[in-house]
Amino acid sequence: MWPHRRRFAGLPVDRDEVEEALEAAFELDGEVTGAVSGIGRCHLDLEIAEGSDPAAALERLRSVLSELGVADCATLNVSE
Repeated sequence: MWPHRRRFAGLPVDRDEVEEALEAAFELDGEVTGAVSGIGRCHLDLEIAEGSDPAAALERLRSVLSELGVADCATLNVSE
């Protein structure tokens, strides 16, 4: 773990804060399985529990990103 958190220019939170918020929001329904940062961007993989409603999970994800103030700069790639 890095000794400091990396904040990206223009964003109100850092990647770790996004990851923590997603883990709190999804609890047993999902898990952040990967995270990478570099050159002003970050990438998080969120795996949703089998049997979960994909539409509800996507709405929950959007809600978390909106609450953090990063929804407008997020790109969501959904796959099965």
